[in-house]
Amino acid sequence: MPDAVTYWNDVLLDVIRAEGGPPGPISRGGAMMHGAIYDAVNSIVPTHEPYLVSVPAAHGASIEAAVAYAAHDALAAAFPSTTVDLADALAAALAGVVPQSSVSAGKAVGRTCAAAMIDHRRDDGADDQTHYVPGSKPGDWRPTRPGAGAATPHWPKVKPFCMSSGTQFRPPRPGGFLSKTEMLASAEYAAQFNEVKELGEAASTTRTAEQTQIAKFWANDLDGTYKPPGQLFAITQIVADARALDVVENARLFALVALALGDAGICAWDAKYATDLDLWRPETAIRMADQDGNAGTAADAAWEPLSQDGADHFSPPFPAYVSGHATFAAAHAAIMRLYFGTDNVTFTATSEDPNLPAGVTRTFNSFTEAARENSRSRVYLGVHFQWDGDHGYHAGTALGEHIFATRLRPRAADYAGATPKLAA
Repeated sequence: MPDAVTYWNDVLLDVIRAEGGPPGPISRGGAMMHGAIYDAVNSIVPTHEPYLVSVPAAHGASIEAAVAYAAHDALAAAFPSTTVDLADALAAALAGVVPQSSVSAGKAVGRTCAAAMIDHRRDDGADDQTHYVPGSKPGDWRPTRPGAGAATPHWPKVKPFCMSSGTQFRPPRPGGFLSKTEMLASAEYAAQFNEVKELGEAASTTRTAEQTQIAKFWANDLDGTYKPPGQLFAITQIVADARALDVVENARLFALVALALGDAGICAWDAKYATDLDLWRPETAIRMADQDGNAGTAADAAWEPLSQDGADHFSPPFPAYVSGHATFAAAHAAIMRLYFGTDNVTFTATSEDPNLPAGVTRTFNSFTEAARENSRSRVYLGVHFQWDGDHGYHAGTALGEHIFATRLRPRAADYAGATPKLAA
């Protein structure tokens, strides 16, 4: 049976499936919900420093009620148009919680923590309507699907959850080339171009069956799935359940993960949109290779990536550098290994990508192994160059380590229940 934290994590995944869209708003909503939950639980059982607030809690205040109201109110604010019945989810979460005085006291804590989060995120830039004009020069990103514009080009402007700014972990230029023209003409670019051209093509005869499975397993790009941030929340829950973490431990673990994912979206989108690079996707690069000034590349006007939506092959609607998947995955892996005090944790992950047979899972022996595979998968899917993943991975790792080192730290007094349970 899920505890209060993992129950609401399930509700969050339902909201993501119903909401769809790009990962930035999804990761923002997850950070708002789990951050508010953490402050509510930590107000009643104060083991660590708060994220935003520590609320005085009446004796006997229900943790379940505090979590329920914090989660409900934060989700409703983050996803105001969701079709998921949050009132019904709230009622189900409170069913059987007694006495009423305990519920009322918990409600006061949860609603206060949610209100603090909502106020903290008010006018945070998430609703900015920045207009984006795609470039037309070689190397410039431009839409690959008719009628599709750039998704969330304003996301670099969103106020971070823990970073000092969206540029704090900005990666270097791919290959270290300061000029896009120099980069496109380089041997390094030709090598990465030819790798994804061969391995990421829809009809590739070089890509192995396992590489094809890996590509689809980590994709979850389509609406109706739990999307890349949701997949990482699901993995968090799988590991937490296997270790029988209690509600206090789960509140901190999921908040650390959520805050890292919230900032990972800003970090990756800063690299995608807030520099003069805005790198084209392999799909465009391969079809327009006769314009890149590189003798080591050859154009193929009919080339399509493995990435698929029904009968259509597609590339995500934002620039390639850096990979959002890689940044999210590395930030998640950093939090998980630091929280549990080891990278050597075996777990079996799930996927919801509809291009994969239902029920396919993959088992990993470390968080780093999973994050590295997630990053590499985007080359097999045909939507990224390898340096998109490499630099996204490095940025996400630095981000996750920074958040763990600086946020939700133990209070001065020792608390036995704050030690994670490593036994399966």
